[in-house]
Amino acid sequence: MNTFVAALPIFLLIWMMVKRSPVPSYVALPVSALAGVLLQLFYFQADPRLLLANSFMGMLSVLTPISIIAGAILLNRMLAVSGGETTIKHWLESISGNHVAQLMIIGWAFAFMLEGASGFGTPAAIAAPILVGLGFSPFKVIVFTLILNSIPVSFGAVGTPTWFGFSALSLNEQQVLAISQWTALCHVVAALVIPMIALCLVLPFHTVRKNSVFVYLSVLSCVLPYWLFAQWNYEFPSLIGGAVGLLVTIFLAKKGIGLVKSQQPPVSNKPIDGKALFLAFFPLVLLILVLVLTRIHQLGIKALLNDETVWLSIHLGFAQFELSKALIISLHELFGTAVSWSYKTLFVPALIPFVLVVLVSVPLLKMNKKQVSHMVHDTLSRIALPCVALIGALVMVNVLMQGGHKAPIFYIANTFANLTGEHWVLFASYLGALGTFFSGSATVSNLTFGGIQYGIAQQVGLSETLVLALQSTGAAMGNMICISNIIAVASIVGVNNQEGPVLKKTFFPMLIYGALVGCFSYLFYR
Repeated sequence: MNTFVAALPIFLLIWMMVKRSPVPSYVALPVSALAGVLLQLFYFQADPRLLLANSFMGMLSVLTPISIIAGAILLNRMLAVSGGETTIKHWLESISGNHVAQLMIIGWAFAFMLEGASGFGTPAAIAAPILVGLGFSPFKVIVFTLILNSIPVSFGAVGTPTWFGFSALSLNEQQVLAISQWTALCHVVAALVIPMIALCLVLPFHTVRKNSVFVYLSVLSCVLPYWLFAQWNYEFPSLIGGAVGLLVTIFLAKKGIGLVKSQQPPVSNKPIDGKALFLAFFPLVLLILVLVLTRIHQLGIKALLNDETVWLSIHLGFAQFELSKALIISLHELFGTAVSWSYKTLFVPALIPFVLVVLVSVPLLKMNKKQVSHMVHDTLSRIALPCVALIGALVMVNVLMQGGHKAPIFYIANTFANLTGEHWVLFASYLGALGTFFSGSATVSNLTFGGIQYGIAQQVGLSETLVLALQSTGAAMGNMICISNIIAVASIVGVNNQEGPVLKKTFFPMLIYGALVGCFSYLFYR
């Protein structure tokens, strides 16, 4: 009964968003959040003050995703208004007019590399508008980029979901590396199927099939170095795999290897101005460079941007406000509880790199005041409704996770474990996906459910590293169905009120993903 009641807000949300006349996310999510609050208050007898603190923290937490979305939109609008997007489009068409090649270069290999450098939804945010600019349907691009932004996620943002996501479990280096190795292998197995499914949701099946040699060469050029690197390192597999894969995929496309030549429209012989191409790509190159420099902790910049040394501290009555030397804004002991919130102003990929890149690029692209004004106004208008939806999503997440081992979300998890027993390997990844569906972050999913997965593994006699690897894999595949990710990408490409239909399209690839890695692990792990 507790499990059924705990799942009611989820059922309500899904019903509202996928029914025949779907309710917009900016209505459905706040309503579901309110349902979660009422259930916690009246059924689970939650502490009202703690409930207030968690709800308020959810509202504040919207600053992280909405600032990233705003930064990505700002960069996209700058490229569009300045004409850089058109130049990039013409260059990509000069590499290959084949739609499969264009999708794999931008939506697969390029996004793979971006995920390795940054994470935080940046790959889909950058790749999606470029693909729309090439003439692909915005709705199909959203689905495509969400599905493919899964395989590299476990090692996204320089491995954060892996090395930080399981940090609370006090694992030794060998255990973390073992998790890394099996996680990478699970993703490689899924990569043999998932990109083909994603392509078939954008293009006719016969088109994808005829170009399948190119598709698999592109896929393998990313995932093989990714898997090899994961054998001894859990920070750089996605970054290295994406970089190698991007170079190989562009080479294959230029040579037409694995592509059906008869399907390639004639490429324009009109030369592309080198200076214009450099200026068009400069913001994206600078973006990647800044991301890499600020994410590799050996360089020291990452530590500076995360410096928590308190610079200013003031008691606000309802919380303790702190500002660190790295401009990290924090509120501690919200409403007299242990709940706290923080925003890493310089590390969250918003001001750095997006706003920074825009500020540097505007004068280089010779944009006038009218263009800059249009760019800013368009950005602000696009983030208003997503902001409301994300507040609802994050409040619901925080509320349903309140209560420790009596939290609604934990009732759902434990019910899964009790029903499956030693066959938990078949289903472990879905719990990871559920965590990402709620939180919008593979790292948060691992932090939240890593302990449960570890306990289940011990309870039913499974390998802890295997189950944690499946948790990590599941958290990555959960990106496909994560409401906040869907809202973010839809906002960036200018598609409104399509979250439910998108979820319908991405849900079944997620189920297939989990079935593949679950069955593979069940049959071959020793």
